[in-house]
Amino acid sequence: MGKNFPFILRLRSIVTAVLGGLLFMGALTGCDMSGHQSTILTEGPVARSQLNVFYVTLWVSIFIFLTVGSVLAYAQIKFRVRKGQEDDDVPPPQTHGHPMIEMGLICASILLLVIIAVPTIRGIWFQADTPNREDALVVTVTGYQWWFKFEYPELGIVTANELVIPKNRPIHLDLRTLDVIHSFWVPKLAGKVDLIPNRANHMWLQADKEGYYWGQCAEFCGESHANMKFRLVSLDEGDFQAWAERQKQEAREIPEGDTAMTWSNLNPKIQFASLEGTADTEPEVGSYEGWRRQQFPIGPEDPQLINEGRTLFRDQKCVMCHTIRGHDAPGIIGPDLTHFGSRTTVAAGLLDNTPENLGAWISDPESIKPGNIMYRDGYVINKTTLSEKDVQALVAYLNSLK
Repeated sequence: MGKNFPFILRLRSIVTAVLGGLLFMGALTGCDMSGHQSTILTEGPVARSQLNVFYVTLWVSIFIFLTVGSVLAYAQIKFRVRKGQEDDDVPPPQTHGHPMIEMGLICASILLLVIIAVPTIRGIWFQADTPNREDALVVTVTGYQWWFKFEYPELGIVTANELVIPKNRPIHLDLRTLDVIHSFWVPKLAGKVDLIPNRANHMWLQADKEGYYWGQCAEFCGESHANMKFRLVSLDEGDFQAWAERQKQEAREIPEGDTAMTWSNLNPKIQFASLEGTADTEPEVGSYEGWRRQQFPIGPEDPQLINEGRTLFRDQKCVMCHTIRGHDAPGIIGPDLTHFGSRTTVAAGLLDNTPENLGAWISDPESIKPGNIMYRDGYVINKTTLSEKDVQALVAYLNSLK
């Protein structure tokens, strides 16, 4: 193997370079970039700025890869040991110590770094400060294990796991955490920014159009880190104001005997401008139209079952952890559920908010999100046991909270 060993090394280098190039090009051309959390399909100025930096870095890296790979391949082929030639023959002329070549390579490296650095620094400055701060909507984001709380201090609104914003308006996010490090990430609108204990942090984002966006915690934060998700919904200004007015109100009261509570019964002044004509459709829950449809009571309701669920919610001590304004539920440990029925997700964005999924979550939260406080400090300590009828009543009650 002695004489063939240098050849084997050169062959391996060539094969590695070729396979690396093929895999790299295959990744660029063959991967589906249109998922819910795609960073390539951007729909906001911050994400677009970050994507531009990525592309500049990508093309510079491709140039370096192709240049170095081509030179390496040329050298391996040009100066290989040929048939009949001994390894100890006089080597080809060496360029080590050639000042012009070495200075040229140094200058080329500096130039490539500058090409990457200029848009990177510009992007850092762009995303560091919220533009038009006086017109921006301020939202305080607080991370918990494992869910997000969203507070709108200017509007007096508190919600959880679904952040609703107006489109084409800067959103200033004050990022906080009350336990471990989390990271706030909405890939199509902005990159990751950490929520760090005892440290104030912030970011901003903006949605170019109405839409339904997926986000999640991007920093390992414990057993159910991968299950810590959320949604962001962008509305036009009129619809956002209507949503905000509804969120300010206390939870719905379902009187005995009322079997067809409609949106106009709730508040005739609160309407979503572009939802007319969709009341009879059944769009996918985890979608923009599904979210809009979720704001309305869907189908007939059973007032007796709903009120049974409300009683169970109190008797099972759920009120010790959850807030439901107007229903004597002052808890602050878990998410605010005042308008839970209008949300499209259960278990912090992990499941679609359907009766089946909500029932499964209430019945056995530990199997869906291991280590959650609801099970550990609620079900276990209080020795909570729920019958199938109890679960149905709680589902009806929580879904009535529009």
